[in-house]
Amino acid sequence: MTVTTSPEPDGAYLDHAATTPMSAAALAAFVAEAQRTGNASSLHSAGRASRRAVEEARETVAHALGARPSEVIFTSGGTEADNLAIKGIFWGRRAQDTRRTRVLVSAVEHHAVLDPAFWLAGHAGAEIVLLPVDGEGRLDLDALRAELAAHGDETALISVMWANNEVGTIQPVREVVRAARHYGIPVHTDAVQAVGQVEVDFTASGVDAMTISGHKLGGPTGVGALLARRDLALDAVLHGGGQERGVRSGTLDTASIAAFGVATRHAVDCLPKRAARLTALRDDLVARVREADPQAVLRGADPASGDRLPGNAHFTFPGAEGDSLLYLLDSAGVQASTGSACQAGVPQPSHVLLAMGVPEAEARGALRFTLGATSTPADVDRLVAALPQVVTRARAAGLVSGRALGSAS
Repeated sequence: MTVTTSPEPDGAYLDHAATTPMSAAALAAFVAEAQRTGNASSLHSAGRASRRAVEEARETVAHALGARPSEVIFTSGGTEADNLAIKGIFWGRRAQDTRRTRVLVSAVEHHAVLDPAFWLAGHAGAEIVLLPVDGEGRLDLDALRAELAAHGDETALISVMWANNEVGTIQPVREVVRAARHYGIPVHTDAVQAVGQVEVDFTASGVDAMTISGHKLGGPTGVGALLARRDLALDAVLHGGGQERGVRSGTLDTASIAAFGVATRHAVDCLPKRAARLTALRDDLVARVREADPQAVLRGADPASGDRLPGNAHFTFPGAEGDSLLYLLDSAGVQASTGSACQAGVPQPSHVLLAMGVPEAEARGALRFTLGATSTPADVDRLVAALPQVVTRARAAGLVSGRALGSAS
């Protein structure tokens, strides 16, 4: 049986940070395992075969990311892993020391971290501290150190992402760990965007817990993992059969886990060449977007600094709404992301850009272009060819809508 990757969407797909195609090897592993029957918790031969596939994947993920197999806890994806980390560590720390009520998270975290943190504030007595960032989206380490100096003995955990999902800025995770160690505070990092784009080593980083997700690195959707040190106080969020060290109950998705293991190994093995290729492609995209629209502003870390994901280019286009840009580009065969959330049908500016000090009016004109394994120079060509007319039309629509609002008021 021959298995190939799923066909790319028509046109230029520049939204790999949202999801990226499954690799051929991962898809083959998924199909092969999905044709077998067996619950990894069953004791008969079919169950043992399924368990063997799960444990082989666990070893593969651990080896690829510098962890021990016993530190890999499989989940349904990044969101569940983040919830397990934030809630589980908080509850575990509170059980050890009732003074530990403060949860420190960077202001630019993904909502999979922010929302469970604020849920704890509303339901479990947590005090949430949003750590500030600079104009490139990088954590303010001095602010972190000042917070710890004042409240270190009250802090339950710190969560700072490895790399930002919107602007691509890589965070100083090891410095965060050094600051936290003095106070005995566990550190969690969401590394969903980082694995496969930059070197990620769980043990060397010193973090206590780390989130990864399958569909961001060439595996299937619906599977991920929380890497957690064995001595970390971690309470369960899901209760039931006691799978995965007793902190993540539920029948394991053997096919997805097997594919996830293959995808992780492939992403890490291919990292040096892929990162170099994506960096060159991204730099070309950035230069040509700036030529196509001199008003466009690149947000996030300077690409030349090495502190930015190689596949990320995030721009704001003054005078244009991101949603208009997105739909106009889509109609021209270019698929990207606004980098903003839409709540209750009302477009909202990105909390990441606002935390970076970008004015709200400018934050509304955001577009994120992200590259992956299947990206080609032709994708950049198509974007650059469509962009000038798209931006002109979006700005004209913004002017019309602004006049309409002005006359209505």
